[in-house]
Amino acid sequence: MFIQRKEFLQIGSLATASMLMPQFLKAFESGKLVPPGNKVTVIIQLSGGNDGLNTVIPYRNDLYYRNRPRLGIQRNAALSLTDEAGLHPSLTAFKDLYDEGSMGIFNSVGYPNPDKSHFRSMDIWHTASDSRDYWNTGWVGRYLDDQCKGCDKPTQALEIDDVLSLALKGNDIKGIAVEDPRRLYTTSQERYFKEIMKQHQQEHERPVDYLYKTMAETISSADYIFKQSKQRPSAETYPNSDLGKGLKTIASLIFSEINTKVYYISLGSFDTHINQEGQQKRLFTELNDAVKAFVKDLKANNRFDDVLLFTFSEFGRRVAQNASNGTDHGKANNMFFIGGGLKKQGIYNPLPDLTNLDDGDVKFQLDFKQVYATVLNKWMGADADAILKQSIKPLDFI
Repeated sequence: MFIQRKEFLQIGSLATASMLMPQFLKAFESGKLVPPGNKVTVIIQLSGGNDGLNTVIPYRNDLYYRNRPRLGIQRNAALSLTDEAGLHPSLTAFKDLYDEGSMGIFNSVGYPNPDKSHFRSMDIWHTASDSRDYWNTGWVGRYLDDQCKGCDKPTQALEIDDVLSLALKGNDIKGIAVEDPRRLYTTSQERYFKEIMKQHQQEHERPVDYLYKTMAETISSADYIFKQSKQRPSAETYPNSDLGKGLKTIASLIFSEINTKVYYISLGSFDTHINQEGQQKRLFTELNDAVKAFVKDLKANNRFDDVLLFTFSEFGRRVAQNASNGTDHGKANNMFFIGGGLKKQGIYNPLPDLTNLDDGDVKFQLDFKQVYATVLNKWMGADADAILKQSIKPLDFI
């Protein structure tokens, strides 16, 4: 069959999407479900470098207000956690989770020799490399490589986006990037693609055969994901935001018992060089309302104990505000952990030491790779040392 250039590009677009889909996905078409208790990790990436000091506010520290005469959030506005610290006033649901014992906070998380470039620092967080090393696989991707080797029911990862992050790319297996299961399914079911596949015969090994093979796998995968997402659609009302819609999709897939271990979604941009107050308030309102609905949904469906949600950002912001009512790129930052399976709750480690800065930035006190090692080892049941390529002692919060 002769293929016009325009038609070939159409096939190529769909096949490119399939590069993001692991080869093993068809194995799940048997319809067998994962038993209740399947532990799931949900990662929310706060893209752009969230300002950690205005997230977990050290309102007893005079140096905080001295460095932020206009941007500092006053104690009576913050949501009190302890005598020393409170939350940004938009994070009311996070405050409730803290009070009920379902949230933990790490402060001053980072890595040695930090890089203040968005792209480079995000690569370091995605790959879990040292700052001097350049890796082309992500920590979740290597988890897939490790877990799916020789498995008849391997694990998998889904990113709610149309582009796959480096974090989910392994050597042999990659996660799946899908913003909307229905849309991917609808595209894959177009008559044009079905006719192409019907007419293609695998008689000879030709270069174009690989294109047909990947397209067939994409169609199969899209069908599987969509059907799983429709098994138990969420009945909860979510905010009509990108994060709200994304977390609703994740909830529906969790309830369907699809064998997905890791969900990944992003919110941003937190790059608040100017007019930070309004931008952070808007983004935190979106984060707060979406997570509130998601947690309510998980609890109503008896899955809250099986889900660990955590947030991270590629770096924090400088301690001192700038002249544009914003903050510039910093270094260490905080991370939130939410779930019914936390072994410890509350603020896990000391607040940032504002008397001992790294050239005007918060110094890192906890390497993020130690957090990853804990999640991999204690929550995901994986060999953290092999995946992170070094021996790291896990923490005890899960």
